Amino acid sequence: MDSYFLDKVSWEHSQALYHAAAHLGREALFILRPATPYVCVGFHQDVEQEIDLEYAEQAAIPVFRREVGGGAVYLDSGQLFYQLVLRADRPGIPASKEAFFEMLLAPVVETYRAFRVPAVFKPANDILANGRKISGNGAAEIEGMNVLVGNFILTFDYEHMSRVLRVPDEKFRDKVFKSLSENLTTMERELGSAPAEKELAEALAERYETLLGPMERPGMPDQNLVVEADRLFTMMHTPEWLFQNDRRRPDARRVKIRDGVEIVQSSHKAPGGLVRMTALRMDGRVHDLHLSGDFFMFPPDSLPALESFLEGTPHEFNALVQEIGTFFNEHEVQAPGLTPDDLAQAIVG
Repeated sequence: MDSYFLDKVSWEHSQALYHAAAHLGREALFILRPATPYVCVGFHQDVEQEIDLEYAEQAAIPVFRREVGGGAVYLDSGQLFYQLVLRADRPGIPASKEAFFEMLLAPVVETYRAFRVPAVFKPANDILANGRKISGNGAAEIEGMNVLVGNFILTFDYEHMSRVLRVPDEKFRDKVFKSLSENLTTMERELGSAPAEKELAEALAERYETLLGPMERPGMPDQNLVVEADRLFTMMHTPEWLFQNDRRRPDARRVKIRDGVEIVQSSHKAPGGLVRMTALRMDGRVHDLHLSGDFFMFPPDSLPALESFLEGTPHEFNALVQEIGTFFNEHEVQAPGLTPDDLAQAIVG
């Protein structure tokens, strides 16, 4: 497999290259950072519920939806990203997503420690230093490839991150800023100064070689990879792709409410992430269910399939738990930190 340290690249290629490698079936490790800021939302998120799109447009901050789950994040050159693409059938890679994260994040933890940051792995997919998050990570299954993405947080723009998120009012935004500042740390905060990006990249690549075997270092991506990256970005940087999840959500303005019919909305914070729910409740049953959030679910098309599966299910906790459990078993769904009970709780509110 190939290992690339690209340092600064266009924000477009900071997402498109690893997607291209996955779609081409090529194993690769990319280590890079975006030259300019942007916001990236998780595959299962509803953009209009998560992002202040008006502010993002005014501030000229692009918004992009990736094929990897997890939450919305503000990305800039103060973060060094690693993007690992492996064959799903590669020997030695765990089938369990919890074990997948633990195994493949071990080199990241070791690299942090090599630079004197007391990093520890926190299941399912976080890395902490002195009790604060210092690396956010996600995974996906794309075209028969396993993808792991994450970051070394060298510095962080807490203000912009809190500003691009959609919140009910400015008082709540102040709380978001305070929470981010208290619970997310950086290498600069931990060490007094951030290490050089190239040194970090070399240290991480060496540890992944120890784990996965020798890697070629071609320098720059070849033309086939770049062409596929540009093709995918053109397809993905569209309103159709960005708002794909939002458009499944029922619109109360289009529903003629009668007795026994109402639009219901709720949310539930599970260990694996926040689950948002909007549905039409008609005569005590769930219709037009829409689920979104910053969680992970595998296979990637499981979520809309689950929504369809639950059409007409009684709007009752035990009935929903049973049906969701059946769906998980029949479709071999994995959702780290997210159980049928969590999803049922999100739906009943």
